Formats: sequence, C-alpha cells, structure tokens
Amino acid sequence: MDEATELLAELVRIPSAGGSAAESEIQHFLAGLLREDGFEVDLWRIPVKELAARPGFPGMEVERDQAWGLVARLPGTGEGPSLMFNAHVDVVPPGDLTAWSADPYGGEVVDGRLYGRGSCDMKGGLVAALFALRALRETRLRGDVLLACVPGEEDGGLGTHALLDRGWRADACVIPEPTGLDVVPANAGALTFRLTIPGRAAHAARRERGVSAVEKFWPVFQALRELEGTRNTDVDPLMDRWPLPYAIEIGTVRAGDWSSSVPGDLVAEGRVGVALGESPAQTRRALEEAVAGVRDPWLAEHPVEIEWWGGQYAAARNEGDLERHVAEAHLRTTGATPSVWGAPFGSDLRLMTALGVPTVQYGPGDIEVAHGPDEYVPLDEVETARSTLTTLAQTHCRRA
Repeated sequence: MDEATELLAELVRIPSAGGSAAESEIQHFLAGLLREDGFEVDLWRIPVKELAARPGFPGMEVERDQAWGLVARLPGTGEGPSLMFNAHVDVVPPGDLTAWSADPYGGEVVDGRLYGRGSCDMKGGLVAALFALRALRETRLRGDVLLACVPGEEDGGLGTHALLDRGWRADACVIPEPTGLDVVPANAGALTFRLTIPGRAAHAARRERGVSAVEKFWPVFQALRELEGTRNTDVDPLMDRWPLPYAIEIGTVRAGDWSSSVPGDLVAEGRVGVALGESPAQTRRALEEAVAGVRDPWLAEHPVEIEWWGGQYAAARNEGDLERHVAEAHLRTTGATPSVWGAPFGSDLRLMTALGVPTVQYGPGDIEVAHGPDEYVPLDEVETARSTLTTLAQTHCRRA
C-alpha cells in the first residue's frame, strides 16, 4: 500500500460526521501532519455562534459545540497568482450499517478501490490535493499554493464561510469534489424547507369529526411534483446530462401522536433545487406560490406554514478561463480531454465565486456512490487527480 493510500485509509477511519467530535479531531490530525511536512499552518477555532448570527451565514443543519478551520500554505516568491485547493473534511452519517458489506469506517482496499464513508466525498480529493502540495515543494513557484481543509460543507458551508471571514483568499480555487475527473464549473443550488400542514385531531372512531393532516399533505406533495416538472422542462445546457437537475424532494415526514387518533398536524422537511441563473429568493417564491395555489377549502382557511432553514445553497457558475486550464492540465496528465458539465447539487463553489474567486470542481470518484452504502473511490483516480492538480499549480502559479 503506497503512502497516499495509507493516509486515505487513516482519514476514512476518523468518523468525521458533521457536528461530531471527530469533525474537529481530523482537523487537528491534519494540522499536525502538515506542520511536519514543513508547511505554514493556520489552525483556528471557528466562532460558530458569532458567524451563525450574522447576515449571509450559509446555514447549518447539525448542532456544533466547536469547529476548527485549517489552511496550509506553500509560499511562492510573491510575484505570481495564488491557487487554493479547498477540500471538506466532514462526511454524512453511514446510515443503515446492515447495508454495508464491511465497516463503513474501515478504509478497506479491494480491487483498486478504497471503501468507506467519505472515501469518495471527499477524502479521496483531499488526499490528492495534499499530495499535490507535497509534490510542489520541489518546484519554486511565484504564487502561493494553499490547502484549505474545511468542516461543515455537507450541511451548509460553515468551514468555507469561516475561511473567507478570516481573510483567506486566492486568485483561483479548485474544489476536489468527486467529478469522475471531469471539470465542473457550475452547481445548482439547494434550499432546505419545512412545511407544517394543519389538521384537526379527533378520535379515530369518529374520524369524520377531524381533519387528517396526512390527507391534506397529499395535494401539497402533488403540487410540488408538478412544480418540479415545470422547473425541469428547459434547463441550461450545462445541466443537460441530468434527468432532474433541479429536483424537489421531501426527505422526512412526521404526523400525529397516537395510532387511534386523526393526526392533527404534519411536518414535512425537504429540499428544492435552485436553477442556474436563478436567485434563492426566486426559488423560494416559486415553491411558496405552488403550495399556496393548492385548491382545498380547509387549507384555504388554514394555510400551510413554510419555514426556510438549514443549508441554503445558491446556484453558481465559474467565470473566466480556469475550467480550460484545469482541462488542459488533465489532458497533459492523461492524454484525454475531460467532459465539462454542471452539478445538480450545491457545494462551496458558490461561496468562493460570490467573492469573485474563479472556482471549479475537479476530483476523483463518482458522485453516484457518495452518501450511500459501500461508498468507494478508485485509487488510480486519486493519483490522476494529484498529478493534474500538481500540473495545474505549476502552470497557474508559474515557475520562478
């Protein structure tokens, strides 16, 4: 097992689910490693409550007692443009453990793939970026190269928001999310919402005296499905590869408190995709109008309550030549030209581009296996990403 694979396995074995103690543990582990490598390291405790109270906070869906930001810097001579690799360290929970073929935090290697939660999304990309940074120590560059390790990406973007608040910037940024080594210069957004459907509780034996919130939820759900169809009929060409680039889904439903009662209320939580070129405010308005337009006498007198909470990801698109430069670096590494497409999910790309930092996604792994059981990353793609990022930095930051 080579050094990069060993490190990736070690990182997967740190169960850094968002909001857990391990989300901070992995930051301290990486900080120590990067210091030993001789990089300049900035490790700081993020003022979570202070940032969350400010306007423009990108949202957060899990409670955190603490969170840590981390940036490693390979200084250039100061005469050239800088480049940032931005990689998140948090992972989603493993879910149903019986659905996994092995320990989700085992980091096992089978047939050239390393398995485990976060291997694909996105510790494989983090390792590729870290080893690119190591390789660049042998090259004297005019511009700085930065490796940002950020928490809280999966539930809003706390880490990158804190990174930018601390003043870290670069002239360009690559986020090594799993793109299958394609170049992704745009992301759809995603907004989290909560619906409260009112009903009227009653004994189930006299259900005609009550109003079932479950029954009233059904036309609301149908209205959301109709809205989804409308929003996906004419999409930006970058999103053509996806059947539903701007999906709407209800992820959780809770109703009633007793099996022999008519449920008096229902709470449904979900997400709605934000289209390229559309503001989050426009997306919210479209969903609110669709829900308000449900024709039902009860709901007309007892309107559905809509709350926007949790992660709020705007749609974003890179501007400039960075995507071409990444594609050229990939071509020099592999001899093949990568595809270019937009992603149907939110990411920290929108936080970087909002401040005028050209940003694209490029990294190992297939998003189709992320967040599911038996998540894995192909080790040859990790190596290819490392080589491509190294080549990109040498070109972008310019040899001294």
